[in-house]
Amino acid sequence: MKSFDTRTLSQRVYSHLTSEILSNRLAPGTHLHEAAIAASLNISRVPVREALRLLAAEGLVTIMPRRGAVVKALSPQEFLAAYQVREVLEALAIRLAVPRMSAEDLRTLRALHRQMVEFAERDDVDRYFRANAAFHGLLIERSGNRHLQDIYHRLMNQTRRYRMRSLYLRGGLRRSLSEHAAILEAVERRDAEAAARLLGEHIQVPQRILQASRGVELIEAIPSRSGERDRADQTSAAPPERLRG
Repeated sequence: MKSFDTRTLSQRVYSHLTSEILSNRLAPGTHLHEAAIAASLNISRVPVREALRLLAAEGLVTIMPRRGAVVKALSPQEFLAAYQVREVLEALAIRLAVPRMSAEDLRTLRALHRQMVEFAERDDVDRYFRANAAFHGLLIERSGNRHLQDIYHRLMNQTRRYRMRSLYLRGGLRRSLSEHAAILEAVERRDAEAAARLLGEHIQVPQRILQASRGVELIEAIPSRSGERDRADQTSAAPPERLRG
């Protein structure tokens, strides 16, 4: 019973730290000290240590001997490589998904695109990104390929923190909307090859801009959050109420 409780608490710490990292409240380069996190959450260091190991396995932190864990930052080369892998995964996913899409799935995609249009008009970037993630996520889910889904979700956890940089490279919300509209039309026609080509071109946009500009180093100059600076000098996450004693 004690082992079960420890695993459960580790998972809760893992979920909390994952949320802090993906939201950039714990920015790349932040040192995560076991003792400080455990004290802030009013728990022992054991579940914190296990949570950090899970985060390392997900590629979200790096554990260094005698230095502890650090929130992992994607290098410009890794950022570009992640987009290359994403392109392949999503093109395959949409080829598999199109024949499997139900009428309800198509209605959901259309509704999500309408939401994206609405949020873009309001310049509500956060809600736009949530609708965007749901749009892509439905296509991934309908692929029916569990291995593809697992790899995709891990990759997106590593890159989601850089969504503002991706948007900057893409040229803003309006261009993204038109690309999604074309993808949606191809899916509705049940043209899997056209949908895969359009989706691939959509994902290639940031890659081409990086490669055609001042090289991948350009990414370092783009803000990672809207209107906020990265806070790389933090040492622990703000504790959620549910973990406090």
